[in-house]
Amino acid sequence: MKGSCRARKGKHGGRPPVITDDMLHTVLRRRAAGESVEQIRPDLIIPTGKRKGQNPGLASIYRALAEHEKRQAYREAVAQAEAELAALRTG
Repeated sequence: MKGSCRARKGKHGGRPPVITDDMLHTVLRRRAAGESVEQIRPDLIIPTGKRKGQNPGLASIYRALAEHEKRQAYREAVAQAEAELAALRTG
């Protein structure tokens, strides 16, 4: 009962993200410039939560990169499906 009551109040629990969008953008930009994740990691600082002020772990960075790639692939798949549907409709 407690969980459902909390959900109705908009409290879903969970932890704040370790890798923020700004951090992910920094990692993507610097990797494109040829730096490795190990070189980038010391410059990233966790902004909130229990580990505030510390560097994220390598696994967290790689996990965020994998999720980003998955989202990119999904967007491309959706765009391709929409294009195919439009082509079917026109002709």
